[in-house]
Amino acid sequence: MHWDEWAKDDEGMTGDELLKFVDQKLFPTLSNIDLSTANKRAVLVHEVFANNYNYMKSGTHLRQVINKLNEINFNDTKDKQVFGKIYETFLSELQSAGTLGEFYTPRAITDFMTEMANPQHGEKVLDIACGTGGFLTTAIDHLKKQKHSIEELEDIGKNVVGWEYKPLPYMLANTNLILHDVRTPTIRFGDSLERPLTEYTNKDRVDLILANPPFGGMVSNNNENNFPQTYRTKESADLFLILMIHLLKQGGRSAIVLPDGSLTGGGVKQRVRQKLLEDCNLHTIVRLPNSVFQPYASVATNLLFFTKGEPTKKVWYYQHKVPVGIKSYSKTKPIQLSEFDELKTWWNNRESSDVAWCEDIEKIKSNGYDLDIKNPHQPEEEKQHTSSELLDLLHASFAKGDKLLDQLRKELN
Repeated sequence: MHWDEWAKDDEGMTGDELLKFVDQKLFPTLSNIDLSTANKRAVLVHEVFANNYNYMKSGTHLRQVINKLNEINFNDTKDKQVFGKIYETFLSELQSAGTLGEFYTPRAITDFMTEMANPQHGEKVLDIACGTGGFLTTAIDHLKKQKHSIEELEDIGKNVVGWEYKPLPYMLANTNLILHDVRTPTIRFGDSLERPLTEYTNKDRVDLILANPPFGGMVSNNNENNFPQTYRTKESADLFLILMIHLLKQGGRSAIVLPDGSLTGGGVKQRVRQKLLEDCNLHTIVRLPNSVFQPYASVATNLLFFTKGEPTKKVWYYQHKVPVGIKSYSKTKPIQLSEFDELKTWWNNRESSDVAWCEDIEKIKSNGYDLDIKNPHQPEEEKQHTSSELLDLLHASFAKGDKLLDQLRKELN
């Protein structure tokens, strides 16, 4: 199964012979590695091949891909860095490839959030829904700039941890970390919500959580029952928020992405926000334009920064706007890290402005812990009606139309 045995020779097997080997020997053999005596590296190989399939139907095309890979010297730092950048570009393209886009957070977002969270050597960093590993690799790059020894470089791979439950992004994330000099990535394959909250102990807690958890979806397998009754819901984003609060150490911090829907609403949603504000200091919310995650999602999103261990006293808001001359972000015009320069300058010297404002916790409490607070320095937008209100408006409009038709009929008669 070694690469040199079946792939290294550019004139080696190809076509149907290669396809047959990959489908009937390579994948089955590696997916059935005996784990009873296997090391961590072997376990990784097993998990990758046990949950994936070869989707290429042309052995000739597969040989062409293999030959291209053979041109890269993975023992050469420069070649590896170049290939790493190519791989990052490939992952970013997934953002516009249907549902695969859910596994990729724009690099500008992960870079900015990581820089503000500022992970340090010796800290345990976790992404509980790591997708293709964007936050993990950004944290690794951030920590590499601080390293002073080979031991510290090795510790980075042990301390930057991810969880992912879908086979394809799990495989992509492992490859991503390997290309970032982590020989054996620490990524757990499995559903982050499948374990009862009570089973986590102090040894499971971490210093920093960087994450863009799934939102807009419903949890499966009755995983909501793994949480206390007061927080049980089918909405994935709310359960992930409770889990992240629970997993942080006292003094631990977090930088996460959440949709507008998690900032407002009653019932369980309100109780989740109350816990966040009482257990953590939610010091900053960055409000993003709707188009940041297009084309696969057009919902309004926010970047939340909080520290566990003391209650929130006030929340600073900062509204990030689309650059002048651009109507909205798109595949050809994605968000850029340089756009956050003004926000970075404001971060350590906060003052109210046309894009920044502060809300006191007492006002937030009196409003049902609602965090969906619009920019007070901008003209109020046209009222957004609920579905029920829209139906009432339609009913009134139809009734008015029927009345006019009746009058016309009478006049014609």
